[in-house]
Amino acid sequence: MIITINEDLRAYIDPLTEDEYAALERSLLSEGCRDALVLWGDLLVDGHNRYGICQKHGLPFNTVQNQAFQSMDDVHLWMIDNHLGRRSVSDFQRGVLALRKKEIVSARVAQQSPAASAGDAVYAQAEQESVKESPLSREAVARAARMSSATLGQIEKIQKTAAPELVTAIKSGAISINAAAAVASLPSEKQVAAVAGGKKELRQVARQVREARLPQKPKVELATPPDGASAEQVEIYRLNVLLAAVTEERDLLKKKVQNLTIALAEVRSEQ
Repeated sequence: MIITINEDLRAYIDPLTEDEYAALERSLLSEGCRDALVLWGDLLVDGHNRYGICQKHGLPFNTVQNQAFQSMDDVHLWMIDNHLGRRSVSDFQRGVLALRKKEIVSARVAQQSPAASAGDAVYAQAEQESVKESPLSREAVARAARMSSATLGQIEKIQKTAAPELVTAIKSGAISINAAAAVASLPSEKQVAAVAGGKKELRQVARQVREARLPQKPKVELATPPDGASAEQVEIYRLNVLLAAVTEERDLLKKKVQNLTIALAEVRSEQ
């Protein structure tokens, strides 16, 4: 049997970690390769790790042809949907995959012709069904990735502006998506420096970015009492000054609570 490996296709989904690969290898050695490798012709679509391990140890395996594929976009969409359904995929990975799906479907919609020839009827129908099943709104894409639209927006921002080192830190769990989105707004060299400083430095930088974004309320200028002001006017002025100071202190505490709440959520998500 001839099986062709396409390196771009193999790299389309993030590779397993060393621990995940070792666990898969132990499973195949003890239980055999129970799931069939998915092929499109002689091209391997799903099961690259299983195929490599089976080849290494001389383990038998089965294959199955997916007859629904009409193009490489079909292959990519199938791979994305297949991995979105897996529990082991991280939130960041799910978001990246969902955004890839949105990009593919958007391109299909843009290229879709109003009518198809008889020879293209089957392909056109499959394409239309794909579009119907994958609405293009961010909310629908976020639901497919099982996350909020805000989180998906943060992942989209990270993809556009994050340095490679910051992306690696996200994948390793050194920083949350929320914090990474804040750090990604900095120049690349500052992102790299923050990553080099470790988890504590990343959190500190993210907190500083958030604090800098918070709008500053203009200070209220209180008119001083006029000469010869009554005791009542002076007391009112004193109370207004005190109220302004207490209000400013309250706003500062609210900012601290917001940042601490975010930091606590990030710590809990890493445990």
